[in-house]
Amino acid sequence: MTGEKHIRPAAGSPGLAGKRVVVTRAPHQAPEMAELLHQAGATPILYPCLAIEPPEDLDALDAALKGAAAGEYDRLVLTSINTILILAQRLAALALSLPGLPVAAIGPKTAAAAETMLHLEVSVVAEEYVAEALAAALAPAPGERFLLPQSAIARPVLAGLLRAAGARVTAVDAYQTGLGQGGEAVPVMLAGGQIDSLTFTSSSTVTNFLERLANEGGDRRDLSGVCLAAIGPVTAATMAGLDLPADVVPADYTLSGLVTALEAYFASE
Repeated sequence: MTGEKHIRPAAGSPGLAGKRVVVTRAPHQAPEMAELLHQAGATPILYPCLAIEPPEDLDALDAALKGAAAGEYDRLVLTSINTILILAQRLAALALSLPGLPVAAIGPKTAAAAETMLHLEVSVVAEEYVAEALAAALAPAPGERFLLPQSAIARPVLAGLLRAAGARVTAVDAYQTGLGQGGEAVPVMLAGGQIDSLTFTSSSTVTNFLERLANEGGDRRDLSGVCLAAIGPVTAATMAGLDLPADVVPADYTLSGLVTALEAYFASE
C-alpha cells in the first residue's frame, strides 16, 4: 500500500485487463460497478460489506414524510440512492406521494433515481459529490424549510451548513447500514495473493470490510501489495484513519471515475 494518488487515465492503456477487483458495495448496488469493471477487462469479485435497512424506529421518518405530503417543507434534499430506495418503500406503505415538492440531489444518478423511483422532478443538482457542494448549490434563504432524510451515520456537515445560512432543517434517519454477508471468499483469496485491488465507495464499506475480514479469519497483513481505492476524499479520510491509506482516489467521485482511475494506476505500474 502506498500513499494516496490522484491519477489521470492514460489513453489506450491496458489498465485493468485480467485484474481481480473486489466490490464491497451492497448487493443492490454492486451490479453497476461490476459491469464497469467487466467492460474494462477486470474480474469483479463481489464481497458485500453493506446491507441497507430501514431504521429500527420508523416513527420519525414516517412523520416527516406525512409532513412533506402536507406541504410542510419547501425542499426535499437527497444525498444517496439508498435514501431514495427506503423513501419509495415508506411512501408506498403509507399510501403517500409528494407531487410538486422541489428536490435537490447530490449528483445526476441520485437525481435520476429520484425521478424514476419517487416521480419527483429535481431542480438542483450539485456539481461535486460532497455535502459542501450541495449546500452551496442550494443557496438557502433564511427560514426556508428543508427535509433531509439520510443515513443514520451521515456527516452533520450538510445540515449544519444549511442551518448556518438560516434555513430550518429537519434531518431524519432514512436508513441504517448493517454488515453485509455472502459473496466470494475474499479473506482466503487475499491470503493466497489472488486479489489485485479492493474498492471502497463509502466510509461504511471500509469499516464493515475490516469487520468482515476479522470475523472471517482474515489478516490485515494480507492487504500488503493490494491496491486500495476510495471513491472520494471522505472515504479516503476514513481509510487513512484506520491505517489503510488509499492508493487511488479519482478526481471524479463516481463509479466510472473510480474504474478509470484504477485503469490508470495499473497501467502506470
